[in-house]
Amino acid sequence: MSIEYMGLSEINGPLIVVEGVDGAFYDEIVEFSVREDMSGGNVAEKKKLGRIVEISEDKAVIQVFESTAEMSLLNTRTRLTGRPMEIALSEEILGRTFNGLGEPIDGLGAVRAAEYRDVNGQPMNPCEREYPRNYIRTGISAIDGLTTLIRGQKLPIFSGNGLPHDELAAQIVEQASLGDADDGSDGDFAIVFAAMGVKYDVAEYFRRTFEECGASAHVAMFLNLSNDPVAERLITPKVALTAAEYLAFEKNMHILVILTDMTAYAEAMREVSSLKGEIPSRKGYPGYLYSELAALYERAGIVKGAGGSVTQIPILTMPGDDITHPIPDLTGYITEGQIVLERALHQKNIYPPINVLPSLSRLMKDGIGAKYTREDHQDVANQLFSSYARVGEARDLASVIGEDELSPIDKKYLEFGLAFEQEFVGQGRNENRTIGETLDIGWKLLGILPKEELDRIDTKILEKYWDEKTQE
Repeated sequence: MSIEYMGLSEINGPLIVVEGVDGAFYDEIVEFSVREDMSGGNVAEKKKLGRIVEISEDKAVIQVFESTAEMSLLNTRTRLTGRPMEIALSEEILGRTFNGLGEPIDGLGAVRAAEYRDVNGQPMNPCEREYPRNYIRTGISAIDGLTTLIRGQKLPIFSGNGLPHDELAAQIVEQASLGDADDGSDGDFAIVFAAMGVKYDVAEYFRRTFEECGASAHVAMFLNLSNDPVAERLITPKVALTAAEYLAFEKNMHILVILTDMTAYAEAMREVSSLKGEIPSRKGYPGYLYSELAALYERAGIVKGAGGSVTQIPILTMPGDDITHPIPDLTGYITEGQIVLERALHQKNIYPPINVLPSLSRLMKDGIGAKYTREDHQDVANQLFSSYARVGEARDLASVIGEDELSPIDKKYLEFGLAFEQEFVGQGRNENRTIGETLDIGWKLLGILPKEELDRIDTKILEKYWDEKTQE
């Protein structure tokens, strides 16, 4: 028999306090009945949901998923449900759009649930993990060629306000596949897309783009808008990852999870932490920011014996383009690399404006090569990195002594750098390149440089590909 508690002890933004509770537990879902006096003397009751975020003796702090504007200390009844937050799951979630709590908002009715699952999942047991090997093709040369995304990896995108990370996320959703050689042979591929704190027009952009390109049928969307409650924002990535885990490990699908924007998630965490009166850490964020981010990011990977995988691309906007800010800084500690968008490239009208020098994929070396992409992939990537780094030195020197005073080889590097940014990094917003096309472009650009400058390529590889690829 459930017990209802009359009245509240305290209301502070999205947090309320109820005293005298018995048998409550952390993350338990709570139902509220809010009495509203209507015109004409009528009385209406409105239902709301919340979850317990703190317990102290007989006092429970509850985070309300909706606005607390209509709630007062006297007009609210509270009922403990005795269960954590769960979402309805089946393969029907693909092609559907949900709010941040996993409730359908596309007008197609409720999902016929095969099972209900607690959204408060656990990070994968390291002993049960399988090392990621195969790659996921995005069709974007700067990613596929130089910071290759591997199945089961977590590879964040570090962006800034005003940079085209939304367009990049949409293009990845449209073009992502299991790779050129084994596309579709290793199981079904689908995408779980979660947006937190986005504006309505941005949400509409994602929805419209996925529908127009025909990708919506294999995408499950979870949208938390900027005017939605802060408490809902903290649940959205957990709901999305729970859906991804179900599809990956119950239905043997390879799932790519895109989370945007993790900065909005962290800001919501800071706001709730401040309301709870917790002692702040760096820049006002709670001291447990690292553990909360790790609990989300570590839900990516491959489980031994499972036919599917969960791969994550979290997107975060760096406040003030500061890569040392706590959010990108802590994210970099947890994840296996990063893709960095640069404002200077964006101002040159280069899309996507990926700065390849600070970008890296720590798992790339084990998921490329003859068995996965092409035998020359690693050598070409190493040489492109090395040569583009030399471009920076040549540009710095030119800014001091003038371009006319540079040596012939430095002028070649300036030519290479310009072509690299425009032809390799830069590509059309609807251009979907195969890994072969990406590597061929790399060889063509390396042909700008003298052959003796290519000291990062194995001699056998150089002899095999130099004449064929650089002269195309």
